[in-house]
Amino acid sequence: MILPFVKLGTLALKTFAKPIANRLKKEAGIHPKFRQFIVNIAQTNHRFTTNVQRRIYGHATDVEIRPLNEEKAVQAATDLLGELFIFSVAGAAVIFEVQRSSRSEARKEEQRREELEAIKQKNESLERELELLKHKMEELEQLAKSKGLAGIFNLRLAHGTDSGVKSAAPSH
Repeated sequence: MILPFVKLGTLALKTFAKPIANRLKKEAGIHPKFRQFIVNIAQTNHRFTTNVQRRIYGHATDVEIRPLNEEKAVQAATDLLGELFIFSVAGAAVIFEVQRSSRSEARKEEQRREELEAIKQKNESLERELELLKHKMEELEQLAKSKGLAGIFNLRLAHGTDSGVKSAAPSH
């Protein structure tokens, strides 16, 4: 019952993350110290990706890489910041969902284990009761043999028969 609400909440969180990411991108480009910080990150990212691309395509990597102009760097960094924020929110939602599912499975497994334990205990109880009844039956048979009650009730014990049913024929 709670599952649809959790999924709906996760979807709403992802939807709200996009405008928040856009707002972060806008504010990041305005603040002077943060702007310089993200320009440095964007330049570093530009150098790294350019070198990786050159290695992939087999070009020389020892050449000088032209830095991005400041506006392109700010735009690249704010885009990266926005995508990282959205990715973080989505990752957190996935982690939350996995943990919730894991807890649910653990509860189900615990319940199955408890049910299995109850069945085992019931089985052991029935086995003990069966053994007790067998023992009482043997005592009654011994008592009947020793007192001669089998002749009084015209009963004959049929231990060797396949059907295991006692016959009512007189024992002579």
